[in-house]
Amino acid sequence: MTSLAPLTHPLLTQAGVKHGFFTRRGGVSDGIYTSLNTGVGSRDDAAAVAENRRRIAAHMGGTPDDYAACYQIHSATAHVAQTGWKGERPEGDASVTQTPGVICAVLTADCAPILFADPQARIVAAAHAGWKGALGGIVQATVDAMTGLGAEPGRMVAVIGPCIAQASYEVGADYQDRFEAEAPGSDQFFQPGATPDKRLFDLPGFVLWRLEQASVGQAAWTGHDTRTDETLFFSNRRAFLNGEPDFGRLMGAIAL
Repeated sequence: MTSLAPLTHPLLTQAGVKHGFFTRRGGVSDGIYTSLNTGVGSRDDAAAVAENRRRIAAHMGGTPDDYAACYQIHSATAHVAQTGWKGERPEGDASVTQTPGVICAVLTADCAPILFADPQARIVAAAHAGWKGALGGIVQATVDAMTGLGAEPGRMVAVIGPCIAQASYEVGADYQDRFEAEAPGSDQFFQPGATPDKRLFDLPGFVLWRLEQASVGQAAWTGHDTRTDETLFFSNRRAFLNGEPDFGRLMGAIAL
């Protein structure tokens, strides 16, 4: 059995928190879901998904009842978790906790997973940021929820995990117009696409900018492009380009 081999980052390791951006490796799913698919909304076998999620929870030192993971809706809604949610999934896109053992988690397949920690206040969070949530304010909402528990933005560290990189992320030119209207200065995250009506969007760069705007003390991206590395990562965009009917989801998780 292949062991779990999550990606970690020095900023979070030095903060003294358990964390991981889990890859496709170490699970029980087959086919296009091989092998560590954690997407309860995918068409994968439900028992396989449950086992995959159990394995990650065990790696994090807990059980699936300890997860605080939302039903993600590309929003700017962050929830505080005092305990694990025991399978409940409130609508939203970030979870925040100061309770040891609660596993804040997000699912992604090109969107940006963001793990946060204030090592002094002992508060952690996980956020899901696609283009819509990143533009709509999920980063600031997560920082605000952490601050409400006693964290300070300047002490926070945040790491963006594997997500779609600019060279892989072609969007319509109208995206640039919308971003510039709602977030002046965001033109810097767009480059010309293959045709005049297309642009290449830098999602991790934009999220880092949002973290800077939220006064987060230190932030980084792991640098992994989900679309280009099929061996390690699931990708919505790659599945679409390949004509596949569905795709698996990766989990990013953090706990005290």
